[in-house]
Amino acid sequence: MFTYTLRRLLFAIPTLLIISFIIFALLDLAPNDPLGDLPLTIPPEVREQMRAALGMDQPFFIRFLKWLQQFFINEPLNIFEQLTGLTVGTGERLRVLSWATRSPVVDLIVQRLPQTLWVVGMSYVFGVMLAIPIGVLSAYKQYSVFDQLGTFISMIGYSVPTFFTGVLLIVVFSSYLQWFPSIYDTNLVVHDWSSFLAQVRQMFLPVLVLTLYNTSQISRFVRASMLDNLHQDYVRTARAKGVKEKVVLLVHVLRNSLIPVVTVIALGVPTIFSGAIITEQIFRVNGLGQLLIVAIQGADIPLVQTLTFIFAILIVLFNLIADVLYGILDPRIRYD
Repeated sequence: MFTYTLRRLLFAIPTLLIISFIIFALLDLAPNDPLGDLPLTIPPEVREQMRAALGMDQPFFIRFLKWLQQFFINEPLNIFEQLTGLTVGTGERLRVLSWATRSPVVDLIVQRLPQTLWVVGMSYVFGVMLAIPIGVLSAYKQYSVFDQLGTFISMIGYSVPTFFTGVLLIVVFSSYLQWFPSIYDTNLVVHDWSSFLAQVRQMFLPVLVLTLYNTSQISRFVRASMLDNLHQDYVRTARAKGVKEKVVLLVHVLRNSLIPVVTVIALGVPTIFSGAIITEQIFRVNGLGQLLIVAIQGADIPLVQTLTFIFAILIVLFNLIADVLYGILDPRIRYD
C-alpha cells in the first residue's frame, strides 16, 4: 500500500503540471483585457506601464513559469510565515494578484474559505451521516413503508434543483413564518450564546438545502450497493454460522457495500471547497462559489486560474484517498 501511494503521489506531479498548463493557457488566451474598462483618456504609455505592472508584457511561457513559482513556492512560504511567525529567506516575494482588487489571490481565498466550510462543509457532513443509515435501512427493509417514503423523498431532493428549493424555503420560513433570515451575514462574529444562536439561525436554510441534496444522492448509492451484497453467498454463510443479524448487516454487508460509495463521497469532498455556487448566490453567502462567480463576471483571470487549479488539486488528491480506502475496506484489494 505504501509503494502504491508513493507511486500515485509521484504520478500526480506531472498530472497537475499538465492540468495547470491547460488551465493557464485556456484562460490566458481568452479575449479579456484587464484594462478594457479604463477611461480612453489615459495615455498609451501609461497603459503600457500598467500592463507591465501586471506582467502582461512578458512571453506566455515566462508568465506561466512565474505563476507556478508564485503558486507552489511563494504563497506556501507566505502562509507558513503567517501561521508560525518564522521568517524563511529574505527579500520580497512576488504574489499572484487579482486584476479587480489588486489584492493577493490567496488572501482573498483564505478570507472566503471559512464561510464555505461552515455552510457547504457542514451540510456535506450531515448529508453523509444521514445518507448511510437511511440507505442501509431502506435496503434491509426493501419495499417497506420506510423504504417507499425514503425513495420518494430522495427522488424529490435529488431531482428538484437547489435554486428552487432554496427560494421555496426562503418564501416559507423567511417571508411567511419569519423564523430564519434569508440573507447570510458574513460579518457576524460568534462571541457569546446569542451570537451563536444567530449564526445557527442564518446557517439553517442553506445547510438544509444542501443536506437534502447530498443525502438524497448518497443514500441512493448506499441502498443500491447494500441490495447487491445482501444476497451474496458470504452473507448466507455468516447467518448459517449463527452470527447475529446486526453483525452481519453492519460488519459484513455494510463494509463491502461502502466500497463503491467511497468513490461518491471522496469525489464529492472537493465540491465543499469549490462551494455551492447556486446556493451561495441565493442566500448571499460570501464563499468561494460566490467569489468564483464574481471573478468570472469581472474577467479576473488570475483569480479564476488559481481557484480552478485548487479544485483540480483537490480532485486528484481525493481520488488517491478513495483508492487507498478501497484497500482498507476490502482486504482482497492489494496494490503491491
